[in-house]
Amino acid sequence: MRILLTGSSGTIGTRLFETLLPQHQVVGVDIEQNKWSSELNAHTLRADLRNSDELANLPSDLDLVIHLAANARVYELVKKPELALDNTIISFNVLEFMRKNHINNIIFASSRETYGNIMERNSIPEDRVRLENCESPYSASKMSTEAMVHAYSKVYGMDFVIMRFSNVYGMYDDSDRVIPLWIRQTLNSQDLTVYGKDKTLDFTYIDDAVEGVIKIITKFDQVKGNTLNIAYGKSTKLLTVAEEIKRLLKAENRIIMKENRLGEVWKFQADISKARELLSYHPRVGIEEGLTRTVDWYKGFYSIKQSQG
Repeated sequence: MRILLTGSSGTIGTRLFETLLPQHQVVGVDIEQNKWSSELNAHTLRADLRNSDELANLPSDLDLVIHLAANARVYELVKKPELALDNTIISFNVLEFMRKNHINNIIFASSRETYGNIMERNSIPEDRVRLENCESPYSASKMSTEAMVHAYSKVYGMDFVIMRFSNVYGMYDDSDRVIPLWIRQTLNSQDLTVYGKDKTLDFTYIDDAVEGVIKIITKFDQVKGNTLNIAYGKSTKLLTVAEEIKRLLKAENRIIMKENRLGEVWKFQADISKARELLSYHPRVGIEEGLTRTVDWYKGFYSIKQSQG
């Protein structure tokens, strides 16, 4: 397939890109170069997708667009809500690029943030998104793009799959997301701050997330028109994650408890039965194994950085 992958230099983008490239004709597009792989960078176009003129330089002979590009730090968008507007503009520009070039198939990466905090049940199925449960500018930007995808499907005949990721973690992430941040802080003997003693989320190892995307690509014609939770399907307390990182690194740094931060979802577990049924999606890496793999990768990554000065 001829695929355009937006956000290809990000965490999920990089892992998905390197998985797809041996089997498909993939062009990545990102505002930044891919710092993890020179091979992927050679297949990456630099563009600011907020500027519609820059999309004119992208290839248009495509079978599929996988749209990952977004400002994805929830609390950062609480502090800077203009970044949420950027997400909406980027998505509109991508959809317009597709419409004008008669590209009919899109896979859009949404988020479990769209559900908000639903208290009346444990596992949350895909039909539970409500506007009144929107917790943050980030979730609003994802909900607005989901709405635009549906609109472009009905008006312009685009086929789509919306996938809602949940706390994807693993390799290729040196950001201030909670898991890489805590690994970095623990390696430097710094204290860890947990925002919310009862905060419980569904953590998805990156290879399981990528497997979900691959299955959607493979079965696109059969599953188009659907929204699917791509998650692990079990929740873990944030405090447990912090304690496990300390255990894996044999560290004695402190864990400091603070209140939940404004705009952040504090309770989520995905119902992945729909993805199981339609995709035969079966995530395999639980939080303990996933954290072990992640810590091992980061230890290698930081030792390489230190050796390079």
